[in-house]
Amino acid sequence: MDRSKLLEEFGFTNEEEREIQGQMYAKTGFPMPYKSYILGWEVPDMSLEEPYFWILDTLKNGFPIIEKLEDSFAAAENSAYFGLTQTRLGAAQDRITNLLITVAKLIKELFQIVREMRILDERLDYYVKAQRELIKPIQERNKNNDITLKGIFVDLVQGGAKSAASVFGMAQQLEFITLPDLFFDAPPFATDQELDVHINNLAKDFNENVLRVLRRHLNQYTTWRGRTHKEHANRKQFMLQYLLQHYQVIQMYIAWVKPYLRNAGKLAHKAKNMDSADIVAAFEGSMLDVEFLARKKGNTIHYSDGSKEDVFECVLITFEYRTRAELKVHQDQYQRGPVHVGKFVMNTRCYMWPESDIENYKKLKEKETLHLLGDISESVGKAMESLGSELERYLAQAKKEAGVVDKPGDKKKEVRIEAKKEKEPFLKKFLGEFYITSKNKKTGVIDTEKMAKREAARKMKPNAACFWGFTINHTFKKAHKMIAW
Repeated sequence: MDRSKLLEEFGFTNEEEREIQGQMYAKTGFPMPYKSYILGWEVPDMSLEEPYFWILDTLKNGFPIIEKLEDSFAAAENSAYFGLTQTRLGAAQDRITNLLITVAKLIKELFQIVREMRILDERLDYYVKAQRELIKPIQERNKNNDITLKGIFVDLVQGGAKSAASVFGMAQQLEFITLPDLFFDAPPFATDQELDVHINNLAKDFNENVLRVLRRHLNQYTTWRGRTHKEHANRKQFMLQYLLQHYQVIQMYIAWVKPYLRNAGKLAHKAKNMDSADIVAAFEGSMLDVEFLARKKGNTIHYSDGSKEDVFECVLITFEYRTRAELKVHQDQYQRGPVHVGKFVMNTRCYMWPESDIENYKKLKEKETLHLLGDISESVGKAMESLGSELERYLAQAKKEAGVVDKPGDKKKEVRIEAKKEKEPFLKKFLGEFYITSKNKKTGVIDTEKMAKREAARKMKPNAACFWGFTINHTFKKAHKMIAW
C-alpha cells in the first residue's frame, strides 16, 4: 500500500526527505513536521534494546501520554530468528484456520435458520389473519387466508389428489364432484356449533352423503388449523432463542480469533523490509521498525458553535533497526531468546497536532498494519450482510422474548441516530477494530472555520516537543560517549 496516498486520504501533508549527495527530494511517508532530527548508531557488540528503553524512559519524564503505533520486523529466510518466528506464526495460523472454519460453518447454518424463520413467518401470517376473522359475524368473514390454509391442509396433510381419502381424491375417484367447492367455499369456523349450522343450511340443496363427508373434512381441518397454529407459534419462539444462541456463539468464536489475528499480524514479516537490500537470505540479519507517539496537552481551540478541541505537542519517534539476531540461552529460564546487535536509525519529528489529527494518524497506522486482515474481515462481512435486515429483526424479537429490553429513553435516541446515519454493517459488530472499509468516509459539508483554526494550530511552534526532541538526541550522544556539541 502506498503510504503517500494514505497520508493524502487522512489529510496530511507528506514530508520530503533531505537532499543527500545531490540527489532529488523523495517522499518519506510521514507528515510534515515542525522540526525533525535524525540519529544513527552502529554498535557491533551491544544489544540495541538499551537505546530504545533509554529514549522511552527519558520521554516519560516530559510527556504523560505515550502510545506505541508500530512494531514490525523482517528477518532473512535462512536465519535462526526467521525459523523461530515462523514456528510461532504457524501455530497461530493453524489456530486461526480452525476457528475461521468453525465460524464459516456457523454462518452457513445461520442462513438455514433465517430461511426457516422466513417460512415460519409466512405461515404464521396466514394463521394470524385467519384468526382475526373469527371475531367477526360469520357472514362477514374473509375467506382468503382460510382458503390458503385449506390448500396447505389438502396438499400436505391429506396427500392431494393422489390420496383417495383427500378432498380432491374423493372428487375424482368416488365422484363427490361438489365436495372441493363446498369445502373451499365454507367460511372459517370458530366453534363446532357454527359448523353444524352451516351444514344444516346446506341440507336442503345437497345430498346427505356429501354433507357427511364435508362435515368430516371441515371438522378435521378446523382442528388441524388450531393445533398447528399453536405449534408454529411455539416453534418460532424456540427458533428465536436458538437463533440468538447461535449468533452469540459466532461472536464468541470471533472474540477468540481476534488475539490470534492480532498476533499473526505482528509475527508476519514486513514485505517492504523483506525486499530491502539490507536483508540477505544467507546472512543472520533482520530489520525492525518501532514507532511511538509521545504527547502532552498544549492549548485548546474554541469554535463558534460552542465546541472545542485540544491541541497536543507531539514527538513522533521512529526506530529503524538493521540487526543481527543472536539466539542465546537465558540462565534463569533455560530458554533461547534473540538478542539484537547491529545498527539503528532514530528519527525524531516534532508536531503541533489537534486531537483530530492524532486520531487520523492512528487510523492511518491501523489501516496500514491491518490491511491484510481487512481482506479476511470483508469476506465474513459480505456473508453476514447478505442476510439483510431480517437477521437484525429476528435478533431483536429473540432478545425481547428473552427479556432483554432497552431502556425507554435509549430506544428513542437510538431510532433518531439510526435515521440519520448509514446502517452499520454486520462486519463491524463481529470484528470491531479489524474492520477495514474501502469506502471514502469524507462525506458531508466541510467546516471551513474548523479547518482554518486547525491549520493555524499546526503551524504554531511546539516548544516543549522541540525542546525534548533536541534534548534526547543531544543527551543520548553524551550518555553513549559520542561527539556532541
